[in-house]
Amino acid sequence: MEDMARAVYSARQSRSLDERAQQQLGVPGYTLMQRAGAACWAELRKMSGGAPPDCLHVLCGSGNNGGDGYVLARLALAAGWPLRVWQVGAAPSRGDAVRALDDWHQAGGREQAWHADALVDGGRLVLIADAIFGTGLSRPVEGAAAEAIAAINAASEAGARVLAVDLPSGLDADHGRPLGLAVRAQRTLSFIAHKAGGFLGAGPDHCGVLRLDRLELPDPLFAEEAPLFRLLQAGELRAALPPRPREAHKGASGHALLLAGGEGMAGAALMAGRAALRCGAGLVSVLTHAGHAGALVAAQPELMVAGWTPSEDLGTKLAAAKAIALGPGLGQGVWGRALYSAARSGETPTVLDADALNLLAEQPLRLSANTVLTPHPGEAARLLGCGTAEVQADRLAAVQALRARYGAVVVLKGAGSLVAGEQLWLCPYGNPGMAVGGMGDALTGVILGLLAQGLGAEDAARLGVLIHALAGDAAARGGPRGLLPSDLIAALRPLVNP
Repeated sequence: MEDMARAVYSARQSRSLDERAQQQLGVPGYTLMQRAGAACWAELRKMSGGAPPDCLHVLCGSGNNGGDGYVLARLALAAGWPLRVWQVGAAPSRGDAVRALDDWHQAGGREQAWHADALVDGGRLVLIADAIFGTGLSRPVEGAAAEAIAAINAASEAGARVLAVDLPSGLDADHGRPLGLAVRAQRTLSFIAHKAGGFLGAGPDHCGVLRLDRLELPDPLFAEEAPLFRLLQAGELRAALPPRPREAHKGASGHALLLAGGEGMAGAALMAGRAALRCGAGLVSVLTHAGHAGALVAAQPELMVAGWTPSEDLGTKLAAAKAIALGPGLGQGVWGRALYSAARSGETPTVLDADALNLLAEQPLRLSANTVLTPHPGEAARLLGCGTAEVQADRLAAVQALRARYGAVVVLKGAGSLVAGEQLWLCPYGNPGMAVGGMGDALTGVILGLLAQGLGAEDAARLGVLIHALAGDAAARGGPRGLLPSDLIAALRPLVNP
């Protein structure tokens, strides 16, 4: 049965689940709406610390999202909370939202038409419930809705606490793009299923803390709807990386071979090699530009470093390795091209990164299934023959296209890194401090270390991305600005010993 805490769906799939709940399980749509409103009411009480705020503003649209807002408003009214309800645009005119509006009126509630000064004076503790748009929005917001969203964001910047009902209004439910502009909430309570837009693009910045309420729907409802992608979770590390037996030895932990560090790029080889060691590889050999060998040994004596020249045969070294990584600091000069050509002949599990990806883009070829590609958006664009903006506009499509074209497991790096193998995964961890040179080299080393220990390509890629992101978060506890890859590498060891 699908673990709903990690399953993420498209807007179409979410609507399908809602419809099937009504048609197959016989759950009335208004019952689901009442459950959604009650869940929001419970969330708002948490946000207020249990005490009534100075004012709760509920902004309702004309669809079912607005209906959820009217259920919420009725519950707040019954509890005696100071309350103002604003109708943004036309009032609900069909479906369950009309019933929610009628029940609000029967309870003695009265809403006001939205106006520009609605949120200006609310008091010290102000809560705002954004129930303007849900998952059905597909056009840029305009008119009163745009004005209301701008006002919500201004109030938030002034100290108001904002709860988005199901999805921040104005956010594309599938891609996480603001449709002109979108609400920036402190919390988002999503219903029935996680929506992709909450995790892609600007979605996390707009959703804030994102929670899911399934509205009491049972597991079997979700069995027929495969999620769009799944979330990586910190809890899966324990099962994937069990304690080593006491009789373990370095040979059992795998021999990793790193081919990296063209002239002037010794740091890339050092960071990748250190990361592989810290993730548990038993032996890590580094073939690098001859001028770097001494410095690398001095910096990390546990690495077995050798300089390489294009006249040397790699056969013996490749044969001895259980896993290979090629690319960090490689360069695209004569030395880098020669090393790339010499290393691409075997079937050993391999990570390709950095300039190895750029050289692959020049002469694309189908790769073995035990290969992992780790492009950032610019490298992904070169591999696909398109622009970086096109990759970023639809990261899901881009990573799937790379998987289809090259046959390898693909990690599309960035905020919300994606891993495409037999399944599609997204990493919800990581932070802006990781946007610094060398972080990708560390990730390559992490994945290399896991491959060397016997994990398959997809498991090494997804767990490597997870470990790397969690280490970045641990290292950023003192603040993300100024975070270095070496800080992240120092945080790896506890994560690979869960």
